[in-house]
Amino acid sequence: MERFRPNVTVAAVIAHADRYLLVEEETPEGLMLNNPAGHLEQGESPVEAVVREALEETARHFVPEAFLGVYLARFVRPARAEDVTYVRLAFSGTVGEEIAGRALDEGIHRTLWMSETELAACTHRHRSPLVLQCVRDHAAGRRLPLDTVYTHPSLAQPWVKR
Repeated sequence: MERFRPNVTVAAVIAHADRYLLVEEETPEGLMLNNPAGHLEQGESPVEAVVREALEETARHFVPEAFLGVYLARFVRPARAEDVTYVRLAFSGTVGEEIAGRALDEGIHRTLWMSETELAACTHRHRSPLVLQCVRDHAAGRRLPLDTVYTHPSLAQPWVKR
């Protein structure tokens, strides 16, 4: 049996004045809404990854303040006949103003601010069911300390067992 290998992603849940910063991105299923999010890269801590992804997708510096949780979802992509499970590490925090002249990541059409109600009214446009769940958890007050997610130094310098 082949070993199960879920995709590990990070997501930034950013709120201001009861609205959430989202990205509208091109996917194989069309133009979809997502929290600023992306894949964890080799040698990168989850906090480093979410700061990088938020900057790439929103052209804003993200400052993580809390860990929201670990989220899992399974998705079947008909266009590619893929069956993928995602493990999402979600963080909440704040952003500054958009950096003038900084381009958004390839595939990101725009950023937009939406209320939880507006987001709930368009679930057919969500990249995954985790988009709304993360927003709802944030709105409900879920906050865990950032150090809930521990990153061992071996990420930068691999541990060699002798």
